[in-house]
Amino acid sequence: MAQVQTMLSTTEIDRLTALARELRREVLIMTTEAGSGHPTSSMSAVEILVALYFGGILRYDPAQPRWPDRDRFIMSKGHAAPILYAVLAEAGYFPKEQLRTLRQLGSPLEGHPNMRRLPGVEASTGSLGQGLSIGLGHALAARLEGRSYHVYVLLGDGEIEEGQVWEAAMAAAHRRVGNLVAIVDHNRYQQTTGVASVTDPLTYADKWRAFGWKVEEVDGHDLVAVHQAMRFATAFEDGPFVIIAHTVKGKGVRFLEQDFTWHGRAVSRDRLQQALEELG
Repeated sequence: MAQVQTMLSTTEIDRLTALARELRREVLIMTTEAGSGHPTSSMSAVEILVALYFGGILRYDPAQPRWPDRDRFIMSKGHAAPILYAVLAEAGYFPKEQLRTLRQLGSPLEGHPNMRRLPGVEASTGSLGQGLSIGLGHALAARLEGRSYHVYVLLGDGEIEEGQVWEAAMAAAHRRVGNLVAIVDHNRYQQTTGVASVTDPLTYADKWRAFGWKVEEVDGHDLVAVHQAMRFATAFEDGPFVIIAHTVKGKGVRFLEQDFTWHGRAVSRDRLQQALEELG
């Protein structure tokens, strides 16, 4: 069972950094073997999930996936399922060998997370814009049941163009839900264009504040900064909290970072080795 932790030691930072690199490699390998998926959207969120699951923030027990007092994590940007699966396997929810079945017929590792088929998945997502509403429901349920768990929701920056996100944001602030943390993976690109061509990213923080949320902006690839922001968000009880994580799509592999059109494409087998060598 993971325990809530205060600070990261140098040894722990080194451990988490190495783990982040290994999880990026796993994302690339599993999507290449599947021949499909969303590797770059997964790679931008690696440090976020590593800090959350392995930095002592999220309370969970893979031996009891339905433990009533567990914290909940909801991958609202469900197309980033490969990194969620890699993290759940690393956490012990299912054997790592099963990662090689991504998107295969009959596999529980579907293209988007399915809570009915895989332990550790708290919500079936992929129809974008719905995760924060689901997370708010979980957070309010904790209040009604007298439980102390927290709910963490990872959103894409393209996803927050959806109106339902802001309806949930407004309701969460009105209810002063202090156990709800949203994390925006601000990797600057959505499937067909940069988010700046649709909305102004410079206004994100002000928008969330206007809706009544406490806001923190961080470098989403700085494990220490991400971990500290999550600690702060978890301890904050006076309403909902959002972390805007500035990230790079396809982080760690230059040819992926430089071309947003890799959004929904797996790396071909002949380029996989090049990508893995870059990661180290």
